[in-house]
Amino acid sequence: MLRFLNVLALCMVYVYSSTSFAASEQEEVNPYEMIQTSASTTFARMKEEQEQIQANPEHLRTIMRENLLPNVDYRFAAFMTLGNRVKTVPEAKRNEFVEVFREYLVTTYANALGYYDDQSVIFEPAGDYKGKRTVTIRAVIQDEGRPDIKVAFKVRFDRRKNKWGAYDMVAEGISLLSSQRSEFETILRQDGIDTVIALMQEKINQPIVLQNGVAPGELIQ
Repeated sequence: MLRFLNVLALCMVYVYSSTSFAASEQEEVNPYEMIQTSASTTFARMKEEQEQIQANPEHLRTIMRENLLPNVDYRFAAFMTLGNRVKTVPEAKRNEFVEVFREYLVTTYANALGYYDDQSVIFEPAGDYKGKRTVTIRAVIQDEGRPDIKVAFKVRFDRRKNKWGAYDMVAEGISLLSSQRSEFETILRQDGIDTVIALMQEKINQPIVLQNGVAPGELIQ
């Protein structure tokens, strides 16, 4: 499971780098077209700054913070990860969880990009989005020498912030958000939210390591 999800984490950046736009533009801008035309932003920067990345892999975190975070509904994703327990967690602790979860995502995708090898994503034709609060955008991930992977990106319109934001991806029927929730559910129940925060912080504190020429997840057992 972890090996499969790590492969797909790499490709979520395509949408996360391009799915936020103001409500005033909602009628003029088609989110499907916007994703398809803007999806290369993060990877173009990766190519341009490859020398810097090779010299300092931690630079991937900077790229994620600058290109990823502004367009991710990480607060919603964090609350979804907590599930029903979000109502029982004190506000201060919820806020702490959200902040750590944000850096946890940065680390997750920075590590995934450490395996980047020019994968491509082919999007389906645009569908109807006007008046909707959530949109599912389907695509196929193509990686030379490997079978195609069907994915569906979940994008949500936040009325409070007046913008769209990506929050989940379903790949071959597996939801990354649901997988994260399942991963932490038992720990939350048995040990509490502080242990989950500590586990995420432990991962955040680990250095980013490039694995050039290795497929995403192949080193994860």
